[in-house]
Amino acid sequence: MELVEGHLRSDHVHMCIEIPPKYAVSSVMGMLKGKSTILLHQRYGRKRNFRGLNFWSRGYCVSSTGISEAKVLEYIRSQEAEDIREERRAKNYFEVNN
Repeated sequence: MELVEGHLRSDHVHMCIEIPPKYAVSSVMGMLKGKSTILLHQRYGRKRNFRGLNFWSRGYCVSSTGISEAKVLEYIRSQEAEDIREERRAKNYFEVNN
């Protein structure tokens, strides 16, 4: 498994990951979400007993890239600027309507 591209925001993550065909996508996502949750709780929260604690939402979105990998990578790279534009639009809308 290899992380090709990634982008982290305060409320979501975009990643392009190469997963060998022998691994199920659901298993890889479960491992990533599970292990990262434990690591984050250990570093920034509880040191043990993680039962009942959640960090990630239950779902995820997965798409295979195939020959359109360049488009997916460009999408991931452009997300920060797009997210900032969306946040500004929402803030302006809220200020005007309240």
